[in-house]
Amino acid sequence: MESAETDVGAAKQIILRWDSTVSEDARERMIFDGDRDEIDRYLEAVDHLQKSMDSVTLSDDQSNALEIAMARLEDEFRNILLAHTAPIETDSLVDPALVTRIDGDGDGDDSDDVSVTGESEVEATEGSSRGSGSYRSTTSIRQLDLVPYEIVTDLRSIAGRMITAGYLRECVQVYASVRKSVVESTFRKIGVEKLSIGDIQRLQWEELEVKIRRWIRAAKLCIRILFASEKRLSELIFQGLGPAADDACFMETVKGPAVQLFNFAEAISISRRSPEKLFKILDLHDALSDLLPDIDAVFSMKAMETIRVQSEEILSRLAEAARGILSEFENAVLREPSTVPVPGGTIHPLTRYVMNYISLISDYKQTLGQLIVAKPTTGSRLSDDVATPSMDFEQLEEHTPLALHLIWIIIILQFNLEAKSRHYRDKSLPHLFNMNNVHYIVHKVRGSPELREMIGDYYLRKWTGKYRQAATAYQRATWVRVLNCLRDEGLHTSGSFSSGVSKSALRERFKSFNAMFEEVHRTQATWLVPDTQLREELRISISEHLIPAYRSFLGRFRSHIESGRHPENYIKYSVEDLETSVLDFFEGNPVSQHSRRRSG
Repeated sequence: MESAETDVGAAKQIILRWDSTVSEDARERMIFDGDRDEIDRYLEAVDHLQKSMDSVTLSDDQSNALEIAMARLEDEFRNILLAHTAPIETDSLVDPALVTRIDGDGDGDDSDDVSVTGESEVEATEGSSRGSGSYRSTTSIRQLDLVPYEIVTDLRSIAGRMITAGYLRECVQVYASVRKSVVESTFRKIGVEKLSIGDIQRLQWEELEVKIRRWIRAAKLCIRILFASEKRLSELIFQGLGPAADDACFMETVKGPAVQLFNFAEAISISRRSPEKLFKILDLHDALSDLLPDIDAVFSMKAMETIRVQSEEILSRLAEAARGILSEFENAVLREPSTVPVPGGTIHPLTRYVMNYISLISDYKQTLGQLIVAKPTTGSRLSDDVATPSMDFEQLEEHTPLALHLIWIIIILQFNLEAKSRHYRDKSLPHLFNMNNVHYIVHKVRGSPELREMIGDYYLRKWTGKYRQAATAYQRATWVRVLNCLRDEGLHTSGSFSSGVSKSALRERFKSFNAMFEEVHRTQATWLVPDTQLREELRISISEHLIPAYRSFLGRFRSHIESGRHPENYIKYSVEDLETSVLDFFEGNPVSQHSRRRSG
């Protein structure tokens, strides 16, 4: 008994020597900054006091000494942690050379997993000499050594004694306050801003787009490396020292930052829907979906269940937002209200916008294919106050719901364009407008392998036939009247074919042809067919109808005109002149009066 009391007394003297409240030397020096023997003597003194708690009743002096020891260890614990509070270097977050291995994942291999910088990283596992985590890593989780192992040993030796003495809460508070500052500092370095949900929703979309890209990168770093590494550190220091001590320290360290991180994605998931947001929302959805297994692994403890639940709810809302945006986009295409005709019957901005939008949708077909599970709502059910087209679902039984939505969007786009074409005053221009726009639709579908596969041949053939019909309708509306001037009917008087031509009627016929062609040429040179091949095909078709008819008419009747007075007033065009003039059509530019080569 006397020996025990002697040991306790000696321990008390060692502890009081490091009482910073009475010793200036103790205030200026830290035990763990000094000699290893001194560190060991102090820890042994604390151990003697703690052991005596089970065997003897401590005097007030001894209890006071234990309190002094705990206060000192708390200061030492804080000092050691503060000496290692530098935020993680950004390079460390993506450099495989600084990654340790996590026990339990086998040998690991060079996987296809790619870091946010595009560099391949090896699978992370940790050697058994460092202890093991409470979860198995996914191939994407990377755990860094945030604190040197010998420092971890000191921290664990202090934490064990504080927890044994009933100072778990104080230990957790010190640890969490210091490590949380490291996390927050790292947040600032990688661009995670401290914004409320309201702040985020007040930002302009252009600014949010940039922030979403940054958030996706930052979220991967935070969850797979920063938070995972913090979890590992808390496990190395606290695991086995008390009931869920490591969980408590990890939770106190990262819960606030994690909520801050996920608040951004939550704000986007509940923001106002609009078509331009779809693709960034899908990017966000894909990133969060990819991170979900890592979130479950890193935040596996019950105390962090709210983080897991929040991430799953955000993912669900992002999916719902994507579905809602697609449905609203369909309605917006149908209702797009512009009535001012585009000059020259060219491709309408709505057509370009919708088809480029659909092409982007097809790039996300894997994600959207999982999210879009219902057919589009067609017909009168889509809108009570706007007429709607119909859709033949029987031809599309094998198409996915997403493909049906894309086909439906194109159908209602064409429906809207047909309504817009009726605002042209010229009878020919609506057909040219429809031809241009449907051809553009077909061209965009054929130019995208993903889109072509989704749309399929049935509607592609149908739309190809539609723009060709529009081209035929344009030629009929424009050139039937012009070509009628080159018919023989109405030019002959009674008598033989050769001698019974009415020169006055013939002169009027040439004048009518000249006037009509000049008007068509003047007008339709300002019309535009943007696609080079389509423009050339249309010119060739016009020439194939116009040139032979004019050559034949001129061959049969020019002698009747040239034998009279002022033949140049009636025969204004040679065949070559017409061939040259046709080249002016559909360029979108006004033309000056052609210099024409007269026949001699």
